[in-house]
Amino acid sequence: MSTPETETQHRPSEPAHRYTPALAQEIEERWQDRWDERGTFYAANPTGGLTGGDGEHAGDGKPFFIMDMFPYPSGAGLHVGHPLGFIATDVVGRFRMMCGDNVLHAMGFDAFGLPAEQYAVQTGEHPRGVTERNMTVYKRQLRRMGLAHDPRRSFATIDSDYVRWTQWIFLEIFDSWYDADAEPAGEPAGGSPTTQRGRARRIGELRDELAAGVRQVPGPWGEKHGGDNTGGAVWAALSEGERRDVLDSQRLAYVDSSPVNWAPGLGTVLANEEVTSDGRSERGNMPVFTKNLRQWKMRITAYADRLTDDLDLIDWPDKVKAMQRNWIGRSTGATVRFHVVGSGDAAVDPAGAGGEIEVFTTRPDTLFGATFMVVSPEHPLLDEVPASWPDGTRDAWTGGHATPVDAVAAYRQEAAAKTAVERQADAGKKTGVFTGHLAVNPVNGATVPVFTADYVLMGYGTGAIMAVPGGDERDFAFAEAFELPVVHTVEPADGLPEGHVGAWTGDGVTVNSSNDEVSLDGLGVADAKAKIIGWLQEKGAGEGTTTYRLNDWLFSRQRYWGEPFPILWDADGRPVAVPGDQLPVDLPEVPDYSPRTFDPDDADSEPEAPLGRNEDWVDVTLDLGDGPQRYRRDTNTMPNWAGSCWYYLRYLDPTWGSDGAGDASGTLPVVDPELERYWMGPHHNDTSGPAGGVDLYVGGVEHAVLHLLYARFWHKVLYDLGHVSSREPFGKLFNQGYIQAYAFTDERGTYVPAAEVAGDEQTGWTYDGAPVEREYGKMGKSLKNVVTPDDMYAEYGADTFRVYEMAMGPLDLSRPWNTRDVVGSQRFLQRLWRNVVDEDTGRPVVTDAEPDAATLRALHRTIADVRVEMEQMRPNTAIAKLITYNNHLTGLESVPRSAVEPLVQMVAPIAPHIAEELWERLGHDESLAREPFPVADEQYLVAETVTCVVQVKGKVRGRLEVAPDISEADLQAAALDEPNVQRAIDGAEIRKVIVRAPKLVNIVV
Repeated sequence: MSTPETETQHRPSEPAHRYTPALAQEIEERWQDRWDERGTFYAANPTGGLTGGDGEHAGDGKPFFIMDMFPYPSGAGLHVGHPLGFIATDVVGRFRMMCGDNVLHAMGFDAFGLPAEQYAVQTGEHPRGVTERNMTVYKRQLRRMGLAHDPRRSFATIDSDYVRWTQWIFLEIFDSWYDADAEPAGEPAGGSPTTQRGRARRIGELRDELAAGVRQVPGPWGEKHGGDNTGGAVWAALSEGERRDVLDSQRLAYVDSSPVNWAPGLGTVLANEEVTSDGRSERGNMPVFTKNLRQWKMRITAYADRLTDDLDLIDWPDKVKAMQRNWIGRSTGATVRFHVVGSGDAAVDPAGAGGEIEVFTTRPDTLFGATFMVVSPEHPLLDEVPASWPDGTRDAWTGGHATPVDAVAAYRQEAAAKTAVERQADAGKKTGVFTGHLAVNPVNGATVPVFTADYVLMGYGTGAIMAVPGGDERDFAFAEAFELPVVHTVEPADGLPEGHVGAWTGDGVTVNSSNDEVSLDGLGVADAKAKIIGWLQEKGAGEGTTTYRLNDWLFSRQRYWGEPFPILWDADGRPVAVPGDQLPVDLPEVPDYSPRTFDPDDADSEPEAPLGRNEDWVDVTLDLGDGPQRYRRDTNTMPNWAGSCWYYLRYLDPTWGSDGAGDASGTLPVVDPELERYWMGPHHNDTSGPAGGVDLYVGGVEHAVLHLLYARFWHKVLYDLGHVSSREPFGKLFNQGYIQAYAFTDERGTYVPAAEVAGDEQTGWTYDGAPVEREYGKMGKSLKNVVTPDDMYAEYGADTFRVYEMAMGPLDLSRPWNTRDVVGSQRFLQRLWRNVVDEDTGRPVVTDAEPDAATLRALHRTIADVRVEMEQMRPNTAIAKLITYNNHLTGLESVPRSAVEPLVQMVAPIAPHIAEELWERLGHDESLAREPFPVADEQYLVAETVTCVVQVKGKVRGRLEVAPDISEADLQAAALDEPNVQRAIDGAEIRKVIVRAPKLVNIVV
């Protein structure tokens, strides 16, 4: 049936129903309203209250969960580069819906973040106000794009009920410890290593096992009380406070003093990823210093093996898997202990007082070549250094200082002014000083000097390295700078090349590596490693070890705009969990949103968080079961990563637990277990696999490590505790490319508005009549090349915008934006419109005639090809095939209904508004969104004829259109009868006919 005539603005010369931007806008907004009214994109849950709408019966199909990396709502709103991934997931979701799947696709907002806080500091306005205004802009822009989201499932990480569950998960992690010896939770998944062990367990279980003597009391508490650390005797001897300290030291969320990145100018601690390579804050460009502070941490290192091994269970890009493996940095080798000579005098017995330095090395086979050691400036060995330089100290080692005390103190101060990122970047400069300490190499008894250098980080490994300048270029450069000996322990079988200077890092056999008890000489690297590790273990000087580059996750921020920690500190300074029925702990009002800032260069300053300014909120009296007591709330907030670690679970039912049920003991999990199994469980559909998870997660590769690694860690803790059945949060990951844009600069090098530049590549580019230079880069306000979706909606319509973004190229590649090219996508939709609608009357122009054979073949070939392209997430090539078929229909005298309706259906995932409108004008009452995607009829996919080439004496003399299944005899007869072939033979004797049916006949005369 036809719709009422639309009131569109158009030029007098235009037909009343031409597909113009104004008509597109009217159609698009009307259909967006209808989808909302009808609940067209409601995803049906098997349980819970989220039912109804057009999607009520969609649960009959297979569950298919699609997600975008949800956006942070900045004040600038979206530009056309942002929606590339959003449109792509929408196309996939609509296609899957038309294939009969029960599709869950929703969009939320990652709304905590530093930009809103900085705005609040500048203006005094609460961060919530500006954040909610920004979200309103984003929601309008996203809705106007026609995205098929389930609107009931939207939320923001700042919503109080969402904060409650983020805090609840934190408490679940706080209430857990990692038992490395436990059997893995749940059923083994296919492809999982059989050696994988360990899982999170409740902290109360650890307490019970310590009390029963099943486990030894760890660390200094066990050593303090001496005796037999079994049978519960040591635990019984501990005070209650000491017992709490033991448990707190083992939690997956714990407080620890460690080096952090302190930005006095911002008044907050920063994660490594928030610090630039030149040692300044990413936001604000402030100096950053290394400082020891007590901070919340997450024990992500306990999951290092599982985070590495389980990458084999998920369908992610190889480059992202490689980035995660490199970030985790699992290495196998040996821990080696070097005794430190007590007084710095080389004549002192190496076994005497002075302690030891423990190092990890992946190349224990090179121990005989270790001629010096390097420790981090933060290493505890440097808390006490010799008062004077030992004999044999060279001038190059001292840095010009009179004593080791002076040298180490000065170097430590210099190193504190650098961040970890800076220190690694400066490693090539080879700064450092001799500490006055001497250590003894355990394999040969050689005394080696111990240096400190800032390229060695306390947070990596043991904070100390053994240096083998004969086998490592960096160590060789350091040895050259400080006049240290070089011993080669690996050489080619026929010796080092003549004239070779420097480290040898190639293959070879072991040399110069023997003592009275063990010899590695002549062995390959692998055999030498195994032999020396065995010897070290036998002598008590070391053991085989696996280490990781990964550090525990620094989880505290000295900011206002973030989730408060659900932690109370008692009178003894020990942490106490806020009871679950008192969650959420909401942010209090404060007189000033900014953390206390200092002179940007004041490295000695200390963080003071904004939450500490509300004393009534910080200091509270609560009864947690032992009567009223005074507590102090934690004044740090969580990083903005917290909310994005689990948001995919909230999409399953954002109303779950809204009645306040559940507490920190886990009586109500964070998600309905049945919904999690349905949408995310192992093998929940044909492609989900043994690990389960979200079926398709689309976002930028810039989140390859941090967000994705953190989310995997949280999910695995929830899995261990029985809250989820899926072993991984995201089963398939797809990284979309980026849309970039041309920018233009005038003769002064100043950027000019790109939209106002005229010209082309042949004639050159001009702005206001003057020549300008074109460059290619990221779209942004500073380059004056921003194009917003609003611009596209007004000038072309949302469907044209969608088609253009999807047609620009493969989704995983970056591509340049060019507004001039958008008109091509507009013309495609205008031709499609004219193939269905009379521009003068607005009525359908299709006929009920049967399509001819050529049209049927073109239709079903298009259906078959487009289905494949859509299944493989190649909408650009699908669009090309749709354009080709639409052009075929345009060339017909009249368009058959049965030929164009499948085209409208195929267009629907990409340009849904015009497809819905055309579908309705073609007489259909129901939305096109859940109409079955067309299926090709196989009989039309078989070519009716193929072209057979006929050659005479090697030259093409004729072509025949023949049946694909023609026999060789019939093909030979047809070829010989062809007039051009007969003229070419011209009565000559035919010596041989070679037939390759159905495509070739070669006649030899």
